[in-house]
Amino acid sequence: MQDGKQGAPVEGKDYRDAYEKEHYKAVYLAGRVAELEDQVDDLTFKLNRIKNNPVWKASAPARKCMHFVIRQKDRLKNCGSLSGVIEKIRYKGWERKAMTHYGTASFPSPEERARQEAAVFERMIKISLLVPLWNTPEQFLREMLESVQWQTYANWELCLADGSDEEHAYVGEFCREQAKKDSRIVYRHLEKNGGISGNTNECCKMATGEYIGLFDHDDILHPGLLYEYVKVVNEKNADFVYCDEATFKNGDINHMITMHFKPDYAVDNLRANNYICHFSMFSRELLDGGELFRTKFDGSQDHDMILRLTDRAKCIVHVPKLLYYWRAHAGSVAGNIEAKPYVVESARGAVADHLRKHGYDHFTITSTRAFETIFKITYEIIGEPKISIVIANKDHVEDLRRCVTSIVEKSTWENYEIIIVENNSETKEIFSYYDELKNNPRIRIVTYEGEFHYSRINNLGVANATGDYILLLNNDTQVITVNWMEELLMYAQRPDVGAVGGKLYYGDKTIQHAGVVIGLGAHRTAGHVHYRQKRENLGYMGRLCYAQNLTAVTGACLMVKKSAYEEVGGLDESFAVSLNDVDFCLKLREAGYLNVFTPFAELYHFESASRGLDDQGEKAARYNEESARFREKWKKQLEAGDPYFNPNFSLDKSDFSLRV
Repeated sequence: MQDGKQGAPVEGKDYRDAYEKEHYKAVYLAGRVAELEDQVDDLTFKLNRIKNNPVWKASAPARKCMHFVIRQKDRLKNCGSLSGVIEKIRYKGWERKAMTHYGTASFPSPEERARQEAAVFERMIKISLLVPLWNTPEQFLREMLESVQWQTYANWELCLADGSDEEHAYVGEFCREQAKKDSRIVYRHLEKNGGISGNTNECCKMATGEYIGLFDHDDILHPGLLYEYVKVVNEKNADFVYCDEATFKNGDINHMITMHFKPDYAVDNLRANNYICHFSMFSRELLDGGELFRTKFDGSQDHDMILRLTDRAKCIVHVPKLLYYWRAHAGSVAGNIEAKPYVVESARGAVADHLRKHGYDHFTITSTRAFETIFKITYEIIGEPKISIVIANKDHVEDLRRCVTSIVEKSTWENYEIIIVENNSETKEIFSYYDELKNNPRIRIVTYEGEFHYSRINNLGVANATGDYILLLNNDTQVITVNWMEELLMYAQRPDVGAVGGKLYYGDKTIQHAGVVIGLGAHRTAGHVHYRQKRENLGYMGRLCYAQNLTAVTGACLMVKKSAYEEVGGLDESFAVSLNDVDFCLKLREAGYLNVFTPFAELYHFESASRGLDDQGEKAARYNEESARFREKWKKQLEAGDPYFNPNFSLDKSDFSLRV
């Protein structure tokens, strides 16, 4: 057994007391789980009885009609007025206009093509494109090959390993014919189909290039893709490169279903979701003599490969341009994941193997509501470290009472303290409440004298904290998720992680915070993404459903190691009220830490109820001043752009709208 300090032995009576406490807790939790399972079984039985009722089945058309009407009503309500409806229509028009920039309209003009073809780089690397073939439809095969031959960069070879059966002999006939015309095409018919992994590995044996590119047999490359990749290899010495991609239908890349504009390399995103996917190109040296694809991960062999190679890579570069077109059809994963049901288990196994190599022994990987291969990873919490919750407060007794009560009554984590930093309160009610709180040994009141100054107040609270972890929390928050502290702590414990933030909602259950992007908003300082989206929204490409790396999280709910807080000097006291949390997160990133947003720690945040808004008079002037200071301090980072927010997105909107 261990006490609150990891590794400290507990002996004698203390040991027995600790054992009894843990035993009681285990019995209580087991009973609670059993109770909830009974409730689930009961509700499932009732639900099935309703679904099997003939009246319910017969009323299906009427229900669909009713739900359609409700959805339209909700949409009109969200728009708020006729002007809101007009704005929504205009927004859709902007989106359609923006989409036209990314299909064939983005292909190089004759003049640009000539310029790219004539370009001479210091390293004119040879790129081996690996394409495993299996019963490929002739039209798909022809279009795939033409997209390679139409590349503006010419130093490539196309390695085709064909596992097609006799009924699809045309695949080999076509490829041999093309290989005779173009010596850069290397074709081999395999005696036995080895599946995606086996066939691609055979392609790799044929390859002679310094860099390897992975290309599916039914997809299409943008003509400038290889040129753009060779460019970043020369400019940045990149050894792993990827780009943005789109899925398309009906054989026309202009008929896009989705456009995936990705963040730069983000390890937590990649563990939860293979967002890199296409088009991956990497230095052959990263293979380090090992297999390219491992057959035990067939179906998610690319996710396994990307996890392994990005671990080894020294310079991973994301080219933020839509350069790969992924064909959606009945037999592809892009069209229907049910076409390959083994994909989910393979993906889970690939992520588990990666995590074990990083020293994580106990974890769970579960599918999320976004998609079966988008995962929630639950890490083991080591020991029972103490968490110091720091809450600044001035009057507003009802806000504080709601906040503290939700922590005490809902939280399943037991080893915590609450430090309330009192700042010039005036009402009798708040001091009466402070007297009540003194009866709770976990809660302490610390007094700050002076005008409201968020940074100084919280720095004082942290100075008085006895915990291993600091949790900055606004007094106008309310806990929703009972294991919210555990969800934050499992990331804050990692040595590579700095700040961890949760998902916060307004009282109407729309999103107040789901991560912060620098440069976003009218002041071009920082803004919250997915702002005002509904709680049930999946987010852009499912990003509201998994933990991910972001540049910053809000100080309204932010957990960090106390040692890391002190290492970077706490909150910068030149930012009295605004942007101190974003500044703090940027300091953590400069110190080498990752910042993480997790949607699995949920709270309400009745924002600005305790201090008002910063949009008028003196407060507006102060905000403008602090914004100017922030832009000057972080000028280089702002000019470079937020690494986790694709430059194709507008900085005027928080909903991942495209630039027009």
